[in-house]
Amino acid sequence: MEWQCTGLRWPEERGAPVLGWRKGREVRGSALAYGTGFGFRAEGMRGCAGARGNACPVGAAVAARSTGGRCPECGRLDRAHSVAADTIPDDPRTYRVYLAWFGPGMVKVGITAEERGAARLREQGAVAFSWLGRGPLMAARRAEELLRAALGVPDRIPYARKRAVRAELPGAAERAGEVGALYGRAAALDGSGWPEALERLPFEAVDHAGIFGIGEGTGVGGSGGGVVRAVTGLVGGGAVAGLLVAAAGPDLHLETGADGIVVVDTRLMTGWALAAAGPEAGVSVPTVGVGGGVSQDGLF
Repeated sequence: MEWQCTGLRWPEERGAPVLGWRKGREVRGSALAYGTGFGFRAEGMRGCAGARGNACPVGAAVAARSTGGRCPECGRLDRAHSVAADTIPDDPRTYRVYLAWFGPGMVKVGITAEERGAARLREQGAVAFSWLGRGPLMAARRAEELLRAALGVPDRIPYARKRAVRAELPGAAERAGEVGALYGRAAALDGSGWPEALERLPFEAVDHAGIFGIGEGTGVGGSGGGVVRAVTGLVGGGAVAGLLVAAAGPDLHLETGADGIVVVDTRLMTGWALAAAGPEAGVSVPTVGVGGGVSQDGLF
């Protein structure tokens, strides 16, 4: 049995992203560092990632473009105990409500278990955020619904939209200002349905640009460099190699020389056995233009 990739994790408040691996029930992680070479070659076929820490019972194959990385049966099992799917309303843990900023005019409201800290925000690729309140799950859920309606913000944003705006981010002050303005509107909702069981938290804009490695001078955001293309799926024998310059959410940003910056969604890497590949491997998997780039699938 080979080690299979399980995608990107953000386990520490100020730590580096970690690429996860699984072989049976054994797991491990590889810490990643910006400014270092990163390359891999997909081998064999892509297998189902399983569910809730268990291997797929039938060893099902998964389509190259699936960001879920699971077969239908394991996907259903994984969602069976999902907070997002409202399947565990009696969860006794404390939850936090947040406002997350991904780009100009792109803000969402959401909840996360308090014990996870800001990991959920980094996993989603939130460039900036602020906490709003803390309390029981159902109170947090009610506040989330209230804020969606009152502020006119969604609880989900398609990931392609987050990625497309990342190359043209405004400065930190403008990011914090937009989050602060919405926080102010949320704070003005006293007596308008805010759950009594939910403790309000003071405004504090937390910015992830430094953790992600994006912003001025990085070539990934605010400097005009930007992401050129994004990988749309891996194939057996296909390779991706370059210099790791940034990471955000599930994405790795690689500088590939003449081909510019390429983003690899690590959710597309889950289930693959990966071998190391040097910089000479380049990019030999399907890609697509991001933002103002080419919209046709293709190969470099």
